[in-house]
Amino acid sequence: MRVYVDMDDVLCETAASLCGMAEREFARRVRYEDVKHFDLQKVFSLDDGEMAAFRALSHSPQMLSSYPKTAGAVEGMRALAAAGHRVEIVTGRPASANCGTLAWLASAGLGEFPVAYVDKYGRADCFARSADDPPTFSTTELKARRYDIAVDDSPLALDILADWPETRVLVFNRPWNAAYTLAPNMKRVSGWKEIVREVSACNAQERK
Repeated sequence: MRVYVDMDDVLCETAASLCGMAEREFARRVRYEDVKHFDLQKVFSLDDGEMAAFRALSHSPQMLSSYPKTAGAVEGMRALAAAGHRVEIVTGRPASANCGTLAWLASAGLGEFPVAYVDKYGRADCFARSADDPPTFSTTELKARRYDIAVDDSPLALDILADWPETRVLVFNRPWNAAYTLAPNMKRVSGWKEIVREVSACNAQERK
């Protein structure tokens, strides 16, 4: 099966790290549990200038390398690959974060998995690009890749995935998607053991 796995807050604990950064760098104290929606500018009460600085810091190599691994993610990714699934990391990060992203994956022992950069949030133009950056896919191009299963946490990404009826979508439980209304092709999961079980179950059903 072809499996799409999001990066931030599926493979690594980005939001909790950004809460710490917001307090250190911008004197905004917000608990991880209180990140109830996906607009971080509103979450941390940042003006436009502060948000631009926040965005740049959060995608700096130093910050990207500091994000802790999500519990069970490394073992789960390896289990999926060992079972013969084609697993791809599909991230809404800008392509300019590629070096930091690949370095984190290598340090986590996940360097063999391919990474696709997708403009999930319509903000690719907010980041400077260089000739060395990998391509950024549109959401239409992403859909054409035809994933059997997708794992994501962002409500904005979930809105896109809701229109992929042939894709089973596993919604990784996070505070900012707790109130999200699931589409018929979606199911909530609380961690990587559940993800591996669901992929295995879907694969078994597909083989019948």
